[in-house]
Amino acid sequence: MKIVSLKRLGEIEASLINSYPDLDFYFFKKAVDIPTELKNELEILIGYDSGVDKNFINACPNLKWISWYATGVNNLPLEVIKERNIILTNTRGIQAKQVSEFVLSFILNDYKKMRTSYVNQVNKVYDSKLTGKRLSDEKVLILGTGSLAQQTVKLLKPFELEIIGISKSGHHKDGFDNIYTIEDLESHLNKADIIINTLPETQETYHLLSERHFKIMNDKCLFINVGRGTIVEEKILIKVLNHNLIRHAYLDVFENEPLDANNELYKLDNVTITAHITGNDKNIKSDATKLFERNLNDFLNKNDVIENRVDLYKGY
Repeated sequence: MKIVSLKRLGEIEASLINSYPDLDFYFFKKAVDIPTELKNELEILIGYDSGVDKNFINACPNLKWISWYATGVNNLPLEVIKERNIILTNTRGIQAKQVSEFVLSFILNDYKKMRTSYVNQVNKVYDSKLTGKRLSDEKVLILGTGSLAQQTVKLLKPFELEIIGISKSGHHKDGFDNIYTIEDLESHLNKADIIINTLPETQETYHLLSERHFKIMNDKCLFINVGRGTIVEEKILIKVLNHNLIRHAYLDVFENEPLDANNELYKLDNVTITAHITGNDKNIKSDATKLFERNLNDFLNKNDVIENRVDLYKGY
């Protein structure tokens, strides 16, 4: 069995080779580097690379399983993968700790006015009257209640916030004070001091938030997006920020990435931008490979996997 990695994995490569001596492992820097003859024979693909498109999948006639070293799979050719009955797994949950820590840092940075303090520092202004705000008793609305949202709740709970979740099912999840269905979204938007999007990109979530939703929000609201940029159309988001329909936005994901240098978002004072870095973690390759190995053992014995299998109809 030939297993091909889309990324070089450092010392992990030797560990895999030693742990599975009967399997053939091949490691590349990018999908484009994989030779045609190997594409014809590979059965398992691991890693992450934007070069895995429809043409790439079709060039791999024996591909049975893609172990995707990322959470989001919306850029993969899911229809082709579904038609070919290829198993797809992702790293859902592994990056949740890192991303949730970023969410907490965004909130604290805003509420404790750290950005203002830095601007004061640059301008040599010593303002001892600058006053931050406590998080206790603030209301947080989280779009999505999956692993990322649940990990975020664990970090936020000690601050004594009220935390509400919005999900498709509305089913209870530990840590949330209440969870409502997506149909109830509008009735809760204006009550939230902080709104956090953690939703993946699916047909249901694409441009889920419209200008109307932002008009319903409290104009003092802090909006954080670490889910997918397609939750709101970019031109609408820019209009919302230009008209101060919300107080501030922390954005790590965008409808079109990377952002062009002339993008209007760069010109706004009420937005803080990070370059889709909240999931970057030096431990991700190791953690993702451990997950892959657990699934590999089941795949070798049962021709199936147990953990993190993506529902190709739902897209997550």
